[in-house]
Amino acid sequence: MFKLSVQCVAPFTFSVCSLSHSSSSFRFSVRATSSRAMASHIVGYPRIGPKRELKFALESFWDGKSSAEELQKVAADLRSAILMQMAEAGTKYIPSNTFSYYDQVLDTTAMLGAVPARYNWNGGEIGFDVYFSMARGNASVPAMEMTKWFDTNYHYIVPELGPDVKFSYSSHKAVLEYKEAKVLGINTVPVLVGPISYLLLSKPAKGVDKSFSLLSLIDKILPVYREVVVELKAAGATWIQFDEPTLVKDLDGHQLQAFTHTYAELESSLSGLNVLIETYFGDVPAEAYKTLTSLKAVTAYGFDIVRGSKTVDLIKQEFPSGKFLFAGVVDGRNIWANNLASSLNTLQELGDIVGADKVVVSTSCSLLHTAVDLVNETKLDQEIKSWLAFALQKVVEVNALAKALFGQKDEVFFSANAAALASRKSSPRVTNEAIQKAVSSYQDFQFGSFT
Repeated sequence: MFKLSVQCVAPFTFSVCSLSHSSSSFRFSVRATSSRAMASHIVGYPRIGPKRELKFALESFWDGKSSAEELQKVAADLRSAILMQMAEAGTKYIPSNTFSYYDQVLDTTAMLGAVPARYNWNGGEIGFDVYFSMARGNASVPAMEMTKWFDTNYHYIVPELGPDVKFSYSSHKAVLEYKEAKVLGINTVPVLVGPISYLLLSKPAKGVDKSFSLLSLIDKILPVYREVVVELKAAGATWIQFDEPTLVKDLDGHQLQAFTHTYAELESSLSGLNVLIETYFGDVPAEAYKTLTSLKAVTAYGFDIVRGSKTVDLIKQEFPSGKFLFAGVVDGRNIWANNLASSLNTLQELGDIVGADKVVVSTSCSLLHTAVDLVNETKLDQEIKSWLAFALQKVVEVNALAKALFGQKDEVFFSANAAALASRKSSPRVTNEAIQKAVSSYQDFQFGSFT
């Protein structure tokens, strides 16, 4: 089970002051602390719910068994619970607008009003009817294409764009969810799919020449991004996160120049905000790293340290002075407990390079790609549970590492983690000597036949 003892509720800048881990439970108490001492961040969080509440609510709504208001209530309750859990764990930089009824790229299509003509949208705020028609189709027209979200098992709805698309600010979801969190006393980091990644993940609409340059639309979508930024600033946002995962791809010079152009164009609108550009799913190539770290409007850079060993080398070679490094050391794509000792060593090495007060402990990507909460796995035995960490447990790991980085290491928690890792490594469930010997004998036979 998960037990919380909270000594101070506002303003949701917390430190985990006692963390203990067993195979079946996490227990921690939370106290207020200085912002410097809790430099932690979560890229994103699963939206389905610990017991798949969103899935069931969506299916009920699609089947006509519940109303839009009932679906929205389930969604709001899930968002509130997620925010509170991250705050109670001590997370300093808590994301908002990572919740979605379908996927974050479709949400961006709605924000930009980039609705294909076949859905007969007549303008105004996009509602469930148009949104779900794009995602699932309806009796009259098919859905938009769905494709894999990079190399994950998740998918996204591919935007259909062309020179005649009229972009307009048509979904205020990012601002509404920021305000929703603020009512709870939590000043979140609103997250937007970055404008360049949005265009690079799109395709030419039907009837548009396949050679059409999607990046030629950048100056048409930036006015909408500016409107969103202005509203977020007016609502009180102090940070904003742009997810630009396409930076891990092999981009050409023209595409990299588009990044420079885009954030230069947004610079005046972003004035007064701390800007985080988040990357994930792999190494950022050297030229892309150079482009990214040269952006003047940017305060912080988020990197996947789990899959990005070459990126770590680039950081060691050069990192812009005075900027923040959001170091994604907790794997957002698996279900295994983090090697806390190894991660802490990596963080300390990075702190020696960029400055310990400029390192923020983060996840390698959104936790969307892992299960929600280990507490619901009631049929797993204690040994296997001790090896695992789902999304909520990974939030705890991030904050335990943030504490340790600033000299507040919870020795009990770290020792339990080391014991769990050792248990997994030596367990006959993982290491079967008979199978190892059989494989070794087979390999000897195979190689021996050629000698």
